[in-house]
Amino acid sequence: MEYLKELNPEQYEAATTTEGYIRVVAGAGSGKTKTLTARYMYLVEALGISTANILCVTFTNKAAAEMKKRIRRQLPDQDLGRITTFHGFCVGLLKEDCHVVQYPTTFIVLDEEDKEAILKTVFEDLGITGRDMTIREAVDHIGWRKGGRGYVKTLIDPDVNRLLKLSEEATTLKDKVLYRYFYEQRKCYGLDFDDLVYFALYILEHDKATREKWQQRLEYVMVDEFQDIDKDQYALADILSGYHKNLFVVGDPDQTIYTWRGADVKFILEFDSRHENAKTIYLNTNYRSAPQILAASNALIDKNRDRLKKKLTPVRSDAKKPLYFHAKNSQLEADWVTANMRALHEGGQPYSTMGVLYRAHYVSRALEESLIRNKIPYVLYSGVEFYKRKEIKDVLCYLRMIYCGDDISFLRTVNEPRRGVGRTRIAMIKEYAALNECSLYESLKSNLDTPLIMRSRAKEYVRLIEKYRAIFDGMDLTDLLTGVLSESGYEQMLRSSGEEERLDNLAELKQAIYDFQRKAGEEVSLGNYLDHAALFTNMDQTEKAQAVKLMTIHAAKGLEFPNVFLCGLSEGIFPGKRANTREKLEEERRLCYVAFTRARDRLFLSDAAGANYDGSFRYPSRFLFNAEKEHVDYVVPLDPELVEEAMAGIRRTEDFSSAVEQPDQAVGKRVKHMVFGEGQIIGIPRAQEGYIVQFDSMVTPRTFGAGVKLEFL
Repeated sequence: MEYLKELNPEQYEAATTTEGYIRVVAGAGSGKTKTLTARYMYLVEALGISTANILCVTFTNKAAAEMKKRIRRQLPDQDLGRITTFHGFCVGLLKEDCHVVQYPTTFIVLDEEDKEAILKTVFEDLGITGRDMTIREAVDHIGWRKGGRGYVKTLIDPDVNRLLKLSEEATTLKDKVLYRYFYEQRKCYGLDFDDLVYFALYILEHDKATREKWQQRLEYVMVDEFQDIDKDQYALADILSGYHKNLFVVGDPDQTIYTWRGADVKFILEFDSRHENAKTIYLNTNYRSAPQILAASNALIDKNRDRLKKKLTPVRSDAKKPLYFHAKNSQLEADWVTANMRALHEGGQPYSTMGVLYRAHYVSRALEESLIRNKIPYVLYSGVEFYKRKEIKDVLCYLRMIYCGDDISFLRTVNEPRRGVGRTRIAMIKEYAALNECSLYESLKSNLDTPLIMRSRAKEYVRLIEKYRAIFDGMDLTDLLTGVLSESGYEQMLRSSGEEERLDNLAELKQAIYDFQRKAGEEVSLGNYLDHAALFTNMDQTEKAQAVKLMTIHAAKGLEFPNVFLCGLSEGIFPGKRANTREKLEEERRLCYVAFTRARDRLFLSDAAGANYDGSFRYPSRFLFNAEKEHVDYVVPLDPELVEEAMAGIRRTEDFSSAVEQPDQAVGKRVKHMVFGEGQIIGIPRAQEGYIVQFDSMVTPRTFGAGVKLEFL
């Protein structure tokens, strides 16, 4: 058992403590996977437990594959099928026991494209257009309705036609779509990813024989990344370990960054209080990062309240402190980043050792342009290059329609947003264009008064293009873009469907056009800008193996790089403007902590002055100050006045975060408003953010949102 000799004392304790409820709090870079692997092998090799009686659940297929790879070196002939994800385990359970809910073992697992294909069929059958509901809205509604798990009983009803009847009788469009989606699912015995866990839980909760079979079979249950599980996965782990009561969980509450998909930091924080005689083991020795990076990381995360107090201890030798640069604008920030990359590269470090992290994809625009200008190869992970993103290509094609009206741009824009110019009308337009040797746009213009085209909203599209063709030559390009986004309905389409990230990308495109105009001077024109954009959209992405990696911090979870560049470290970007409660702010801080701890040798931090898209001034992020000045080297000292203004703004939001952390406890308290005077809090709005106040000087109460400043008396 040589693998045990490679463990430190805490890892050894975790690997060899086999019985009961055990929580391992594993800090970043503390050898979590190594410990999990050693424990699995110890159970099999030293204790003789069959792999068929051990369930080891990891969060991703990639993590499961890595663990299997390590174990196979030691146990080459063992069946490792129960090292899997929650969804993978549920598929296995359902293949064995779906007869309990009258499903065949030939049920199919639906991916996201399958779901959308079903919904497109439903929309066509019900005559639903994009103006009534979007596919995204339907997917979100179905996911929300499935969240309570009560739907399973409806979906397993042997009378499949009853689902059709429920759709017909539904009083809302969303429910008509919901039950029709259920009907299409049930016809093909299809289960989407949500269904896998919900069906497995339904069977375990409602069928005693099946529950006892699985409980007795799984003598040891191990769950990795426990801080990221949702309430249903938590219930699954508890049920499966309910007989032998051997549940081993590994995680780090300081890295809980997925609350938006159901994770709750309380699951790991309260593990000991929810499970009898639970034992906690801390893995605090960090083998990844230089001491100076850990010092900044420890100082940063210590500002959170919802955590288990711990401090990562480094084993590596000293290196340089994190380096911070405050730029005057986004381009200078990007150029500083690429200059440091080039210096590292010239010092002998491959570009593949460098990772660029940011809070949201739109931050990458200036970086991508600087990387291309400096001929530094890069690859974008978990996202599409800025100028290749759908909304950017759509809008550039609108501008191309105004400029030259090519067929590619026409097909991309004429029905985006939907104007009723679908396949039948496009076919007619193409046929006329072929016969008359004209462009598709000219074909449309020639047929606006035909009965088929008149029943669409094509005239609105032509009116828009013709209006701006007549005036674009004398227009400011940002004004042109703003007008097109507004009058085409494109911006409203994204706003109506809640596409915040795509709206942020459009705002970044406006900034890109502004930057281009500022540099181009007298040579600026729509044609020049389209040529400029084409250089980026047609760039040759080669040498991917030796390329800088660009990604969001969420996508970087579980990865590490010798050199990390964390960009966009500004208030309003990171933390984001929607982090308006203590809980949300703490998750943003955890996300920043994850970013810091991806770095092994060097950590570069940067931000840019200017304005956010809501008009607010960009100040350096509170997370920079949270890391403490003694742990960070500043390229240029910050102006004291800038620091004071930033800290004043941060204090205001921190005060608010503290004031509303227990909103229900505020009811009944006396407060003072700068205009309305004194009053009493009499309730909390439905959104659970802000207050309802009855002021002494007013007859009726007033409702305030999250940003209200009240003085508690």
